[in-house]
Amino acid sequence: MKQMNTRRVITVLSSVVCIWLALSTTTCFPGETVEPGRAVLDKLLKAIEANDHDAIVALDGTDGFKAVLTKESLGGANLQFSPRMKKGYQCLYLGELKQHGTRVLLWKLVFRDGGDDTLARLVLKDGKVAGFGLQ
Repeated sequence: MKQMNTRRVITVLSSVVCIWLALSTTTCFPGETVEPGRAVLDKLLKAIEANDHDAIVALDGTDGFKAVLTKESLGGANLQFSPRMKKGYQCLYLGELKQHGTRVLLWKLVFRDGGDDTLARLVLKDGKVAGFGLQ
């Protein structure tokens, strides 16, 4: 009799743990089916690959963002990343942070050349691009 009660308790506890694990992991997935900010990221990456400063200035960005992204800084990013980008890459959405009143969107760039991955960080404030970086 005691052995049967022990089995029931173990079965119930196992079921509860399984349900809890299933529910706790589903809350970690993003609610949007489309990656937020992906269109802006694609425009920025294409501008870096083509060394197209005008394409970046044309984006809906804050004045601070446009002031910081000079032709020289774009040229440096182009020299560093363009050769690898032209061989192909894939963007994997990592997630979003809220920091100082902004949305910080993170992606992993995996290059086909097999070299190191790169972290792309896109900062949006009130729907405008407030920052962007590759590291």
